[in-house]
Amino acid sequence: MAESVFYQSVNTQEPSQPAERIRRFVWKIVIATLLLMAVGSATRVMNAGLACPDWPLCYGQLVPSQQMNLQVFLEWFHRLDAALIGLSAIALAILCWWHRRVLPNWLPGAATFALGLIIFQGVLGGLTVTELLRFDIVTAHLGTALLFFTTLLVIGTALLPYKGTGAVGKLPWVGLTAAILVYLQSLLGGLVASRWALHQCFGSSQLCAVMNSHIAGVVPATVATLTLAVMAWRMPALHKELRQLANSAAALVVCQILLGVATFWLHLQVEPLTVAHQAVGAALLGVLVAFTVLGWRDRAALREVVAQELGNKN
Repeated sequence: MAESVFYQSVNTQEPSQPAERIRRFVWKIVIATLLLMAVGSATRVMNAGLACPDWPLCYGQLVPSQQMNLQVFLEWFHRLDAALIGLSAIALAILCWWHRRVLPNWLPGAATFALGLIIFQGVLGGLTVTELLRFDIVTAHLGTALLFFTTLLVIGTALLPYKGTGAVGKLPWVGLTAAILVYLQSLLGGLVASRWALHQCFGSSQLCAVMNSHIAGVVPATVATLTLAVMAWRMPALHKELRQLANSAAALVVCQILLGVATFWLHLQVEPLTVAHQAVGAALLGVLVAFTVLGWRDRAALREVVAQELGNKN
C-alpha cells in the first residue's frame, strides 16, 4: 500500500507532439488491421481465396471491373486493404526515424520490426495464391498478421498517457501467459480452417486430431483469461483501465466460446458466425496484450519510484 502511495506521487512526463501524432496513427492502423483480418476470414469462408488467379494484380488489372462478383471483390478488397496498411507501416517507420530524437529510444526499432512483419506478410499473401492456398502458408499468413497486430498494439499501448496505482502484483505475468495461449489457440484455429479439418472430420473422420487439438486448446486459454479477470476483481486498488480490460477479456472469451460452439454445431454453414469467431479471437488477443503492456508499465514505474524513495532516504 505504501508503494502505491509512492507511485501516485510521481509526475508523469507529457508525451511530445510527434509521439502523440504517432500514437494516434498507430491506433488507426490497429483498427485497420483488425478489419483486414476479418475480411481475410470472410474471404476464406466464402471460398474466395483464389478468386483472383494471379498476384499482385487481379486478372491482370488493378480493378477487375468485368470479372467483379462477391468473391472477386472480397479477394481484391483484401489485397487493397493490405496494400494500404503496408504503405501505412512504411510511413510509420519513416516518421519514427525522422523524429527519433524526441521519441522513446525503442520506438524506431519497434516500427521497423512492424514494417518487416508486414513485408513478410505480403510475401506470404502472394504465396497463398501461387501455391494454391497451401495450408502451412495460409496458417503462417494468419500467424504473421496476428503478430503484426500485436506489435502495433504494444507500440500504441506503450505510448498511451498512463499513471498506474502500483497494485498489479503478478497480473502482468498472468496477462502475458493468457495472451500467448490465445495466440497459439488462434494458430490452431487457422490450421483447422486452412485444412478444412472440421468438414473432413465430420465427413470422413480425417484430420479429427487437428480439430480436437483446437477444441482442447480452449481450456488453457480460457482458464488463463478467467484467472486474470478473477485476480483483477480481487484487487480493489487496481487501476480502473486495467480492471476494464480484464472485464473485457472475460466477456470476450465467453463470447468466443459461444461462437465456437455455434460454429461447430452448425458445421461452418453460417459464414458470419465463422468471421465473428475469428474477429473476436483477435480482439481478445488485443485486449490481453494491452493489459499486459499497461501492467508492465505499472510495475516498472513502481520499481523506479521505490528506488528513488530508497535513494532519498540514504
